[in-house]
Amino acid sequence: MKLLVTGGLGFVGSNFIGHLLKRYPNYSIVNLDKLTYAGALSNLETLTNNANYSFIKGDICDKKLVNSLFETHDFCGVIHFAAESHVDNSINNPSAFIDTNITGTFNLIDAAKHHWIKAPFQFKKGKQNNRFHHISTDEVYGSLGEKGLFSETTPYAPNSPYSASKAASDFIVRSYFHTYGINVVTTNCSNNYGPKQHDEKLIPTIIRKALKGEEIPIYGDGKNIRDWLYVLDHCKGIDLAFHKGKSGETYNIGGKNERDNLYIANKICSILDRLRPKDESYKNQITFVKDRSGHDFRYAIDASKIENELGWQAEENFETGIEKTITWFLKKYKP
Repeated sequence: MKLLVTGGLGFVGSNFIGHLLKRYPNYSIVNLDKLTYAGALSNLETLTNNANYSFIKGDICDKKLVNSLFETHDFCGVIHFAAESHVDNSINNPSAFIDTNITGTFNLIDAAKHHWIKAPFQFKKGKQNNRFHHISTDEVYGSLGEKGLFSETTPYAPNSPYSASKAASDFIVRSYFHTYGINVVTTNCSNNYGPKQHDEKLIPTIIRKALKGEEIPIYGDGKNIRDWLYVLDHCKGIDLAFHKGKSGETYNIGGKNERDNLYIANKICSILDRLRPKDESYKNQITFVKDRSGHDFRYAIDASKIENELGWQAEENFETGIEKTITWFLKKYKP
């Protein structure tokens, strides 16, 4: 099976490619990545000599390039991770999110339609099982109060330029299923964490700042809640949805690990106090900063659909996953 993976040098994408080639060693993967600040060649340096893996530096907004890759490689599947994803950046520079997340997604799925379908709901020979898997986020659903969970039928209510651009991309993919019959599946995940996550994200920032002896910044009062999903559990869910998910369906993937940001900071500091102790607790470095504009209060996912229909289960809870994550980052940030 020859697959196009976009954004495969980023956090989740690189973990997924490693997982996929380990589980399906005969698959062939072309990784298209723009190699912005969010990606790193080092994330997949172990695959440098793997004959079934190739990296192409390029932009999904480059329609000519995207189409030429389909022509050259005759992909039978696309797994689309590539996206601008940092909310703070979307507030400061929303245009980049519109370009990559909306136009880029359109370019990809339109190329898939062109190469796989000769007319609406009429596949070219041998293309009837080709699949386009779109990776999205729970942020498209907006913000939750103290109770309730996001399900696949929750109305969209994005609150940031990032989540709005992802919501638009979700609808583009949906439209190509209903209008043209493209075999699509979408997964919406909760907050990921784990090895290879970019330094700008919350958990790596807490670890890095703690080790440097700097203030650990927490937005507002630290009570914003997220459902945390260990990255390898997410990768296994994507694997299942891509191979076994029903065409046209959406599957929410969540870790059932709701934790507020202040708990996250204190937990990481407690583990660092044990693993790399110093004269005083790292907790003394925690500081509160002005809250982010439009900061959603709580996200939490109901993952019962993917659990019941595809047999997925999260293997890590937050406390086991964060130990593995900190251990990985201690090696990255070693003095």
